[in-house]
Order: sequence, then structure tokens, then C-alpha cells
Amino acid sequence: MKKVITYGTFDLFHEGHYKLLKRARELGDYLIVGVTTEHFDEGRGKINVIDPIMERIENVRKTGFADEIIIEDHEGQKIEDIQKYGIDIFTVGSDWTGYFDYLNAFCKVIYLDRTPNVSSTILRKNKFQIVRIGVIGTGRIAPRFISEAKYVSGIIVNSAYNPEKDSLDRFHRRFEIDCYSDHYDEFLENVDAVYIASPHETHYEYARTALEHGKHVLCEKPMTFTRREAVELYELAQEKDVVLMEGIKAAYCPGFQQLINIAKSGKIGEIRDVEACFSRLADPDSREIADAKYGGGFLEYGGYPLLPIIKLLGINYTKVDIDSILSDTGIDLYTKIQIRYPGAMATAKTGVGVKSEGQLIVAGTKGYILAESPWWLTRKFEIRYENPSIIEKYEPNFQGDGLRYEISEFVSKINKFGMRGYRLTAEESIAMADIVERFMEKRKKEAKA
Repeated sequence: MKKVITYGTFDLFHEGHYKLLKRARELGDYLIVGVTTEHFDEGRGKINVIDPIMERIENVRKTGFADEIIIEDHEGQKIEDIQKYGIDIFTVGSDWTGYFDYLNAFCKVIYLDRTPNVSSTILRKNKFQIVRIGVIGTGRIAPRFISEAKYVSGIIVNSAYNPEKDSLDRFHRRFEIDCYSDHYDEFLENVDAVYIASPHETHYEYARTALEHGKHVLCEKPMTFTRREAVELYELAQEKDVVLMEGIKAAYCPGFQQLINIAKSGKIGEIRDVEACFSRLADPDSREIADAKYGGGFLEYGGYPLLPIIKLLGINYTKVDIDSILSDTGIDLYTKIQIRYPGAMATAKTGVGVKSEGQLIVAGTKGYILAESPWWLTRKFEIRYENPSIIEKYEPNFQGDGLRYEISEFVSKINKFGMRGYRLTAEESIAMADIVERFMEKRKKEAKA
């Protein structure tokens, strides 16, 4: 008898799960299915399991493919189970290709191809909609999005769009999803939502067209170059009753939210100053350096240092001063933005050609918060006081590179959870677009000088 084993969360059970179990059953004579507990899922990075474990087990049982169902609840159990049950084949979906190669020492490992074109009709039988999302742009961040999305329940990345066919072909070979290099409208017909990770100057048009088609939109920063365009997009999203989110991932990380909440609680007194920096020395051939019109430090990273300033001091700033160190081509190698509020001030610094300490400091009348680089991931931060011997340390939970929290928030909003959007409100996003517009106006003036 050839024994096969597979594992999964099987949350929001859908056609893709059914087909994977069917193919796993066809690999041998006896199939064992391991269903993971919520606690184990959380420990391995899956952050929003919806269905209780008994419902997930029952959904697997009803397929008729499993000869035996077991519970997976701890690290290292796969090796234990392979040895305990005399397993010949371990199998999982191809989105985990390579991850479980170490099990080849104990049995044969087979990665099953993903299920293309999962039926939205079957998915929507559940009260929690499983979102079919298409990725726009196939550059650096798109593969990270697909990698992080597999840790979020309720989402299937089923297609990609990019007018640049060479990049799209490479992406298709790697991920084997439907790809479109033209006919944007056709691409939109096959998705419920889009993730926009294309060059900055294309964000507004892609977002507007998707919203007009009634699609939910998660757009990388900066979403627009002007306040007017940002207002237009949020009003259009409200009119179409769809979700629009700007993808500044720090906003959705639990550690950053904890830092903001502590700062607002009065623990460090009244907030008088916020200083935030994000700088990386970019490759001279990278878009950040080579794109004379839309490259530079602020457009690439400005959303990050602006985020804690707007979250903590608000949208009613009274003055904005922008200073940049420019390259020969006119892009900003380093930008410092000073923002004044009644009774408070703030500094946002970004750089692609100048390296600075990437920290976040929130200064109050009773003490201050220090989050060291990379503060935008917020794995840890400290509260310090006048007495240097008193330091309160926080190390909040953090999974992956943070993108999964953003994706989870997007899916939750689509399913009408968390619709208040307090992590990053439309008003806050519009306020940041206003500062982007001021930067772009100054950039145009300096280009003419």
C-alpha cells in the first residue's frame, strides 16, 4: 500500500482545496490529511484564519478523499508523522515548491501544480468572499506580494498585468498564472480586486479605471501626485461601494499600531515632535536613480516617514518646508521635509543617495519613544524618560516582511470587516497626497531653474 500525506489549513474551503486533495489521493492508495490548528497557523505566520478547526476538518472529510484526518499542532510534526504512519509520498501545492525539500530524506516529496481559474461562483457560496486578485506590475514587489498572500486566508492571486511583455513572460514562467500584456479591461473582468505595483506615474490611471469597473483597489504609494486626484479616487470608491487602500504597509503592522496607540495614550505626555527617516543607497542603474522624472528618495520612500507624522499629529498642519539635495539629473538624492502644527513640529527624511540613521522618535512632554531602523517593520521599540535607568521595551509580534498584514486588512475590508479603516484613513491618505503634490511642484520649479 502506497501511503500519501498532505497538510493544510483548508480555511474557507474552495475548489482549489478540493482539486488538491483529489490529486493527492490519486498519488497513492491511502491518503492522510493533516489539518492545522489556529495556534500553529499563527505561529507559522498565517494571520487571519476564519473557519474553526472542526468546520475545516468536516469540509475535508466531506470530500471523501481522506482515508484518515489528523491534527497538526507543532513544529517538526511532519517528520514525526511520516515516520509514524510509514508515509511514501509527502505532497503540497506548488506555491511551496522547495520549502519542504528537506523531507526527501524521509519520503518522496511532490509539489502539485496550483489550480488555475478557480470558480468565483463556488467561492461565493461562503458568507466570506474569497477575493480573486490581479497584480498590476511584475517588478520587485509583485513576487513578494504573491509570497505573502499565501499566508492570508480569503485571497487567490489569479492573474497579472504588465504592458512590458518581457517582464510579464518571466513572471508567468515563475508563477504560472494568467498574464495580460494588453486589454486591461479583459484583465479586470477576471478579478474582484487589483494590487497596483507598477511605476509611480501609472498608479492613478490604473486605480481609476479599476474603480470604474467596480473593482477593489490596493495601490502602492504614492497613490497619486495630487490632492485632487486622491479625493477623486476615494469619492469614486465610495460611489462604487468598493474598497480603496493605499499600500503603506507599516500602517497595517500590529507593532506600528501599538506604538501609535501608546503614543496617543498620554504615556509620554503631549506629543511635541516626530522625527522619521527612511534611506537606502540605491543601485545607480535602479529606477530610483535612473528615472529623472519620477525617481528619487521622496517618491520612493516618502510615505513611510510621513505616516507616523500624520497618524500622531494629524492632517491640519500649518506649514510645510521641503529641501532636497539633487543629483545631476534632477532626482532628489536626499529630502528633508519640515512640517509645523499648532504646538508641535515634525521632520520626514528620505534618501536614495545619502545614508542616514533610519529611526523614528516621538518626543513628548514626559518622555519619548524610540524605534530603531527598520522602524517601519516595528519589531521592537522603547519608551525612555528623564531618568535614563527607566527604559520600557516592547517587542510586538511580527510575521514575514509585513506585507501580509496589509493584504489581510484589504481582504477584511472587502468582506465588510474593519470598514472604519482607522489604520490609514482616506483623510490621512489625502493629506499625504497633498504633501506629495507640494514636493512635485517644488521639483518642477527646480527643474526649470
